[in-house]
Amino acid sequence: MLWEDADYVAVNKLAGLATIPGRGEDESVLERLAGQLGLSCSGSQDPRLRVVHRIDKETSGVLLFAKNIDAQRHVSRQFQNNHVSKEYLAVVAARPAEMEGEVDASMARHPADPRRMAVVKHGGRPARTLWKVEELFRDYALLRVFPRTGKTHQIRVHLKLVGLPLAADPLYPPPRPGVRPGIFLSSFKRGYRCGKETERPLIDRLTLHAQRLTFQDRTGREQRVEAPVPKDLGALLNMLRKYGR
Repeated sequence: MLWEDADYVAVNKLAGLATIPGRGEDESVLERLAGQLGLSCSGSQDPRLRVVHRIDKETSGVLLFAKNIDAQRHVSRQFQNNHVSKEYLAVVAARPAEMEGEVDASMARHPADPRRMAVVKHGGRPARTLWKVEELFRDYALLRVFPRTGKTHQIRVHLKLVGLPLAADPLYPPPRPGVRPGIFLSSFKRGYRCGKETERPLIDRLTLHAQRLTFQDRTGREQRVEAPVPKDLGALLNMLRKYGR
């Protein structure tokens, strides 16, 4: 748990854990947190743990919940009106030509694959993402990303559009047949020798972390919640700093 008051609770979501119950999911952050707090997560009566936003299952980082309907409505309006400030860290498989940039491109469901989103010229919903370089490596970069809207897969699609795809992402683009997902030390450490053991990836999930979230609580006070960099992403960055310059 990262932060809590009478109306809200923020947690550091683990990668691989869904925000809410869904098809094929054994558990979710909503159910797990409700059990820890002794709150219901279904029905209409308060107090009840309520969802106000989501992040992708394979993304780690700050996730905010409300404890009652009034608190949910209060912060949901901020999300809907793009008044919530969100900051992500993203490791991308490219070196940007510029130190910062902006992507303003409408998005809609991919016509051939319902799991994916796509940039469209007509009929989509407006989406805007800002980014800036935090660190540069030989073949990778660490970006700080500021999504100004909150569309599904927005960061992943927008960064790929401008030639800065996440370094590990199973959907954008799909993995090549026979190629294991993830980032391996051998991909950037010169003279790497694996030995007899099969090399394991430094990270094998989305290289995306929801680091900071800033919103106004019901008193009008600004609350800023920050999630520490997870171990797998931290280990990747340490290796890139050592061998990937």
